[in-house]
Amino acid sequence: MIPYLTSGRSRKTETLSRNDILAPFVLFRFHMETGAAPGKAIQIKENTVLHLILSLCLIAAPALAQTVPDAAEIAAFPPLHRAAHNGDTETIRRLIAEGADVNARDRRRRTPAHIAAFASQEAALTVLSEAGADLNALDGEAYDLVTIAAVADDPEFMSHAIDLGNDPGLTTSRWDGTALIAAAHLGHAEVVRRLIAAGAPLDHINNLGWTALIEAVVLGDGGKNHQEVVRALVAAGADASIADRDGATPLMLAEARGYGEIARLIRAGR
Repeated sequence: MIPYLTSGRSRKTETLSRNDILAPFVLFRFHMETGAAPGKAIQIKENTVLHLILSLCLIAAPALAQTVPDAAEIAAFPPLHRAAHNGDTETIRRLIAEGADVNARDRRRRTPAHIAAFASQEAALTVLSEAGADLNALDGEAYDLVTIAAVADDPEFMSHAIDLGNDPGLTTSRWDGTALIAAAHLGHAEVVRRLIAAGAPLDHINNLGWTALIEAVVLGDGGKNHQEVVRALVAAGADASIADRDGATPLMLAEARGYGEIARLIRAGR
């Protein structure tokens, strides 16, 4: 199991099974590359094997995500970062009045606002914002507040950050994705709905060649949460004709994985 996100305060640990994610997609890629029917013995060419290995690497990589502050890091935080983590608004105000840099970075290039996002401290973020915090700053792993909250399935903090001025459409993460793509990947349906309402770009393509709709299929489990994500994306007008780098559309990917309800939703939206 791969830990996607953990937190020392109010966040739950979410896990993804690497085999659950990879096996159906790689099997589909195998049949696309070879043209073989399932179960049919064939001769595999070297470049096909290399392509499949590359597919494995590309799919597995997004499951590695944000570095959440651990206990040792929290203990070593500068005073303003620690106050943000604790939601101590009185101390935040005092430190800023004494000259603390509201946009100071820790060793992972996280600002106090990033720490407030990881700890889901809305009041702390408000005070930091009022003092001039850059709410669109990216940390050392290229995450902003909205994407941190989207991955954590924290729609309330995310909406608060957007209300304060965090752009919901920033390009974030090492994958050049967006908060919407991350939330679609994880099946965070309420987060997806709120991002759509906030004007997040529906059809952004990350550096793996995937949109939010493609990720909801390829990295989803086909269950209720991912069905709701697809329903929201399709209803909002996400372009289901955008294919991945191998020419597979979201509908093709859903059918190949046996995700009948997701395939039905995509067809109904065309």
